[in-house]
Amino acid sequence: MFRDLSQPISSGIQTYPGDPPVDVSPAATVDDDGYRVSALACGSHSGTHVDAPSHTEPAGSSLDEHDVGRFVFDARVVDCTGREPRTPIGPDALPGDDAGDLLVVRTGWDAHWGTDRYLDHPYLTPEAADRCVRAGWSVGVDALNPDPTPSPNAIDDEPSGFPTHARLLGAERFILENLTNLAGLDRFRLYAFPLPIEDADGSPVRAVAAVSPS
Repeated sequence: MFRDLSQPISSGIQTYPGDPPVDVSPAATVDDDGYRVSALACGSHSGTHVDAPSHTEPAGSSLDEHDVGRFVFDARVVDCTGREPRTPIGPDALPGDDAGDLLVVRTGWDAHWGTDRYLDHPYLTPEAADRCVRAGWSVGVDALNPDPTPSPNAIDDEPSGFPTHARLLGAERFILENLTNLAGLDRFRLYAFPLPIEDADGSPVRAVAAVSPS
């Protein structure tokens, strides 16, 4: 059976602060043109998406440099729910090495999608990112960012910039952001194919979990 882990794409959905807005609007209609076409405008990191190493790393690879099979993951969820806003998730919260090739960090913050609170998600420390790199994992999150996201509620001692991105993407790992619907998942096969965009630094994906019936 399959479970959709993707946030729906529609006009005005939440994006990282400063990213291009998302707009889906009619370009042709059945009434006027005899067929229907929608115009889609968005950034490459809109909705549920995958980050390429080139997103933050000047020498990092783009998505189209990887075989499509790289976007089929042996995934494991680690439960990091119940944390306060903007709290760090360190390496001690992560599992042992037997976690496949994608560690999905479930914070429960997808419940706040589309609200100001979504900006104040827990985040992975650079040390946690180093732990993932050593274990050979890419990382998925049900939040806007594995690093702290800019917000009026930012805390003075938070890491600045994108150190967790840099640790992961600099090691040629991928980052999946804005996942949802993770409750009850443990180990599963995740399909998250990017669009075939030339020299892509990121791309929206339809993230789908294949899970065994209970």
